[in-house]
Amino acid sequence: MSELPDWMYAPRAEGWFADDLDHLPQAPRHTELIDGALVFMMSPQRWWHGDVVTDLVYTLRRQLPEGHRVGREMTIKLDKRNRPEPDVLVVKAAFDPDRTQFAPDEVALVIEVVSSESADRDRTVKVRKYAEAAIPHYWIVEDEAGRPVVHVYELDGATSAYAPAGIFRGALERPVPFPVVIDLDALVPGNGRAAD
Repeated sequence: MSELPDWMYAPRAEGWFADDLDHLPQAPRHTELIDGALVFMMSPQRWWHGDVVTDLVYTLRRQLPEGHRVGREMTIKLDKRNRPEPDVLVVKAAFDPDRTQFAPDEVALVIEVVSSESADRDRTVKVRKYAEAAIPHYWIVEDEAGRPVVHVYELDGATSAYAPAGIFRGALERPVPFPVVIDLDALVPGNGRAAD
């Protein structure tokens, strides 16, 4: 068994801290921090996943209210030991080309497009962590026979947990976090329609 490179060893007994990610140029792209541990996305990305993420970004961008921005694969510093990287996020923040992370209070919506290696984190760990950080809206996009299905959650302020707000197939129409309409079938090529 080969030894791990030096940069992969945590710099302290408590593990990694969120700000350490900015000083790890050797880390693979899409490295997240969950409970002080580095999480690498090592499997190749499926075309389906990439298309859905890209098309969601473009679709949301056309519907954003003033003062909001949409991006992909940017980290959120939830706390000292957690800095996940959602597939898509909508933020209330000015554009800064050198920015590497957002604070939870800047985030209006987080979207995770489930892949086989992230399924458990997306459906359990991140649901809890995003809710604890008070991110108001969380969507999980699943692949159902090649078509995207969106599970929508809203933060319940009384319990600080997410409450299911619907499962959407074919089309998604929501009044929050801003009025949004998405033709879900158009997100994936080969489903009879092309995304705008």
